[in-house]
Amino acid sequence: MSRHVALLRGINVGGRNRLSMAALVDVFESLGYPVVDTLIQSGNVVFRAPPGEGDAAAGRVSREILGRHGFEPAVLVLAAPAFAAVVADNPFPADAGKALHVFFVSEPPSAADLPRLNRLASPTEQFVLGPKAFYLLAPDGIGRSRLAPAVESALGVPVTARNGNTVMALAGLLADG
Repeated sequence: MSRHVALLRGINVGGRNRLSMAALVDVFESLGYPVVDTLIQSGNVVFRAPPGEGDAAAGRVSREILGRHGFEPAVLVLAAPAFAAVVADNPFPADAGKALHVFFVSEPPSAADLPRLNRLASPTEQFVLGPKAFYLLAPDGIGRSRLAPAVESALGVPVTARNGNTVMALAGLLADG
């Protein structure tokens, strides 16, 4: 069994789709995926699964949450090497913390509208589209960004975002074992 990261989209946000970490761990373990750790309350799980089972695990976890809790979150699973590649491909300072936002893509965008994102970017924002993620440096905060809410539609593929602190913490959890 190898380590994977599951990124659940839209749980415990704004009082909607509430799911305790204990309940989330139970979902994974009931499906035969031992949980190594969870990180914060927003759906970040490091777990073990057979190599190559990431996509199947994502679907199984999403359906199990629907059956148990009445909502079906999008789940993106990356094997440890794929997650490490996203971290390594980050073009911005690793210590950018909350100013860095990594939008993990479900598949490589084939027709990304980068000119649209350029028009929406503030003078302080910078972004780069990598093979497995879209990286946004927003020093003035993501809450004020006009670009951030448009990323998914401009890329044309589903995304889930994490700030730089969360990405680095998940990388640390993966490296611990």
